[in-house]
Amino acid sequence: MSAAPRIDVLGLFPEWIRQFTEIGVVGRAMRRRLLHCEAWQLRDFADDVHRTVDDRTYGGGPGMVMLIEPLRRALTAIRAADPRPAHTIYLSPQGRVLDQAKVRELASRPRLVLLCGRYEGVDERLLDAEVDEEISIGDYVLSGGEPAACVLIDAVGRLVEGALNDPASAAQDSFEDGLLDCPHFTRPEQHELGTVPAVLTSGDHKAIARWRRQQSLGRTWQRRPDLLEKIALSRADQALLDQFRLDLQQTEPDAD
Repeated sequence: MSAAPRIDVLGLFPEWIRQFTEIGVVGRAMRRRLLHCEAWQLRDFADDVHRTVDDRTYGGGPGMVMLIEPLRRALTAIRAADPRPAHTIYLSPQGRVLDQAKVRELASRPRLVLLCGRYEGVDERLLDAEVDEEISIGDYVLSGGEPAACVLIDAVGRLVEGALNDPASAAQDSFEDGLLDCPHFTRPEQHELGTVPAVLTSGDHKAIARWRRQQSLGRTWQRRPDLLEKIALSRADQALLDQFRLDLQQTEPDAD
């Protein structure tokens, strides 16, 4: 049996990562030994009594920059902890925005090393020499990379074989086929807030699959039309979407 995929996280708040990886899907994968996550404290690799890991930025300006040498020592130790090649990622607002395609790619790798920045970031020379890619979780700024690392770990961890109790649930998630997920309903069938669509209680699995596909297409068209621009719809999908639009138009109240 091959060793479980491993994710190492380097930063100033390893307790954040340790607490996160004890709960939910990732925690279950860890307990089942399907995934191994390790958090490292960068200050353990400083070489002075004050455990200094940052200094003022050249050229002036506010904020501090994380030093090269503590990061290099830490990365060397992390890579030595497992013989498998480690793909090193810096969580940065300047990186490629994380999407499901990238998550699937990362989930196929045996080892990931996640570098969490703080302050004004990391000395650029360290990034050029030691980092394989930069990844962002969105166009906004966090106080540090640890929350972004948790997002990436969760997205990757749930794709590890055996992490989900029902593997089919991952295949039905939003973005897995480039579309948003369809609506979902549960008991009670009748409620003051509405009634479950009749097709879902019909027992006709073919009709249910068709309805879910149509709703997925329609919801993507309504909420994220940019996603539709990235995929080529089959004739069947285009027909479903056209019917969704027509049905929506017919149910909308006439404009005054």
